[in-house]
Amino acid sequence: MATKTVSVRLDGDGLRLTARTGSGHTLVMDSAEGDTGARPAELLMVALAGCTAMDVVSILRKKRQAFRHYEVRVVGDQRDGPPPQVFEQVRITHVVEGDVDVDAVRRAIELSATKYCTVSGNLASGVSQIHHAYVVRGTTGEQQYGDVVVTGPGQRPDALGRRPIAMAS
Repeated sequence: MATKTVSVRLDGDGLRLTARTGSGHTLVMDSAEGDTGARPAELLMVALAGCTAMDVVSILRKKRQAFRHYEVRVVGDQRDGPPPQVFEQVRITHVVEGDVDVDAVRRAIELSATKYCTVSGNLASGVSQIHHAYVVRGTTGEQQYGDVVVTGPGQRPDALGRRPIAMAS
């Protein structure tokens, strides 16, 4: 099993956050008010676009397709109303220019969507179980840990967070 890690720190008095990935890369996120970085929900669409693009480009290259331009466009529609504003529909359009076989492009997209793209698989499957917990460090060095809630898999978006788990200290 592969494990991916990320650490996010508050940077300043607003909502600007700096994320550091386990592979050593840094990303900046912010709210619309601060506007110094991408919104977290935008980064979810970025991750989806990047994941499927890497798959499709790799497959087209293996199929020796002579493309000179490749671009992927992702549009995600978030639910209105009370939080969480989950993505209810996402449309992905791959733009490929060059001397390519349309069937090869179609198959590459199909393989990404149904077999290879981890981000797409996570968004579409509803199988992820997410454990929420906390660590509070006091000014004198004492530390408290507690589990809060587990969400997923397969819960309706309006039921998120309604399944509490036992608290531990």
